[in-house]
Amino acid sequence: MPRDHRPARSIRVLLAEDQGTRRGALAVLLGMEPDLRVVAQVRTGEDLVDAALLHRPDVALLDVELPGRGGLEAAADLRDQAPDCRVLLLTTSARPGYLGRAMAAGAAGILVKDGPVHELAAAIRRVLTGETVVDPALAAASRGGAPNPLTADECDVLRASTHGATVAAVAAALQLPEPTVRAHLATALAKTSTHTPTEALRAAREQGWV
Repeated sequence: MPRDHRPARSIRVLLAEDQGTRRGALAVLLGMEPDLRVVAQVRTGEDLVDAALLHRPDVALLDVELPGRGGLEAAADLRDQAPDCRVLLLTTSARPGYLGRAMAAGAAGILVKDGPVHELAAAIRRVLTGETVVDPALAAASRGGAPNPLTADECDVLRASTHGATVAAVAAALQLPEPTVRAHLATALAKTSTHTPTEALRAAREQGWV
């Protein structure tokens, strides 16, 4: 008998992870499961939908902190453009706001990285049965965390304010009037009790709000 006796219909998995070494190792480990097959790997959220439409995975594993378009935003893209693909998000930290945002983006589950591969494989199988899989640490953090006070527009403005971007640059990137950007920034600073957009973005990320 062959050592790797796979079923006739393996579960097709897409990996989205920006760290090549981690992505490659995870692909190898998941590929050792008899019923799983990694059919595509991408490193950015912008590449995700095209890969999903081309390879038709059953499940996509997305790093929350993908460069560019992050995993939470990319999950919403998959929900809208590849609705047959179930999404599992992976994160390095149990930030309070992640669970609510993951569910709002249409994800079938969210897990903390670096857990045993057999648990991740089991989660992949479970979401295909219609279950929602949530890491206990994330569930606990969400119960103890404050609800996100930021509006979607305020979150967008904060995300665009990385690396000290000027109001003019943020306005151009988001195609908004500069007074509107200033108003969103002022409100976001007040809600996060911070003094600069950089501080506000850091505080919001620590809570998992953006």
